[in-house]
Amino acid sequence: MNSLLLTGGRVIDPANEFDSHADLLVLDRKIAVIGAEAAEQAPSDSERIDVSGLIVCPGLIDSHVHFREPGQAGKETIATGTLAAAQGGFTSVVCMPNTSPAIDNPGSVALLREKAAREGLVNVFLTGAITKNLAGEELAPIGSLKKAGVIAITDDGHCVQNNELMRRALEYVRMFDLPVFDHCQDYSLVTDGVMHEAYWSTVLGLRGWPSIGEETIVARNILLAELTGARVHCQHISSEGSLRLLREARQRNVPISGEACPHHFTLTDAAIAGSAAFWETDGKELQRFFKNADELPSWTSYDTNFKMNPPLRSARDRAAILDGIVDGTLEIIASDHAPHCDYEKDVEFDYAPFGITGLETELPLTLMALFHSNRLPMGELLRRFTTAPARLLRIPKGTLNIGADADITVFDPDREWVFERQSTASKSVNSPFYGWRMKGKAIATIVSGKVVWRDSAAR
Repeated sequence: MNSLLLTGGRVIDPANEFDSHADLLVLDRKIAVIGAEAAEQAPSDSERIDVSGLIVCPGLIDSHVHFREPGQAGKETIATGTLAAAQGGFTSVVCMPNTSPAIDNPGSVALLREKAAREGLVNVFLTGAITKNLAGEELAPIGSLKKAGVIAITDDGHCVQNNELMRRALEYVRMFDLPVFDHCQDYSLVTDGVMHEAYWSTVLGLRGWPSIGEETIVARNILLAELTGARVHCQHISSEGSLRLLREARQRNVPISGEACPHHFTLTDAAIAGSAAFWETDGKELQRFFKNADELPSWTSYDTNFKMNPPLRSARDRAAILDGIVDGTLEIIASDHAPHCDYEKDVEFDYAPFGITGLETELPLTLMALFHSNRLPMGELLRRFTTAPARLLRIPKGTLNIGADADITVFDPDREWVFERQSTASKSVNSPFYGWRMKGKAIATIVSGKVVWRDSAAR
């Protein structure tokens, strides 16, 4: 029987409204005891870790990552992606199906599940496609995908434009009690836009990606969720208008939800004009996390590591996203971890692919924007990473219940560190946050009672 004893930490379990300094004992891969008696009941040969001054919580869940296998292993693999997740403090991740070929059949699901079991450091859950080859023309075999083990369906990276087809998908998916994740983008409105349509797109001469291109599909999804009763989850919400639509729909108990990404509530479109433009306008609130002006990260205009879909939007949109997290309209935080090779990003802004990596910076950026800025208490912040995604996905994770899987994250909310390119675990390095001083860091990541990653600098 393997055993692990964590002593002296502040244990926070949002699922049980538990927040207290306590010891935690893991026996045979399960949570066994929380409290003073944990040390008394620990076997003499237990692995013991002193976590005094640290927070111990249910293993964090990221419900939106891209690990690129099969077909794009030059960008990321299950092995490198799960190492990045572990370094970021995540014990469970949910992979999107826009691989090559797409995850649109049970055979692909089976192969990936085997690979994840063999090579993954953390729990890897899979989603299946809504439509065959993500083409938006014909429904994928959703029932067979569910039987093969997917926990949601999505055409992420693409958006089903045919409203009738989306309606049928939602009607069909209700039989299998799966949520539908949607990348909200109306192609006819977005056309070939590459950044937020506003002041900075005009100054920089880049084609605009208007907010209404997201909001139109959010409105469509609300209407279809209300009509069919299916659970719809709107991914990476970025605009104030989308928040307004979701808030009103949720007040009417429409089965609709949304997620926020750290880059959308940290950065704005001014970042694409260069570091000087960002720090002088929209980055002033963040400057307090740096010791002096000389520490502020510097980058040039048109840096493609600031190109993502949906794009970075205005300061007003960023503020709305933060408000939406605080009031629960956006109940989930996810990274949309999207690795790309250097040579793909090292081109003109118009031609670079959308997407950035995010697993290793997700927790500290969230702590900085929400906890250290006094917008959310720690328990509520952790709820966005634990109970909320577990409830949406209906997976037995996100809790420290006695008898639950011993998936545990240990982190220091006050640890200051600099995110360096050479220290990343991801196979790709397309992050806009290299050189940034972070506040908050994962210290140990435990999956099924096993320490799969531990900060070497920690005591």
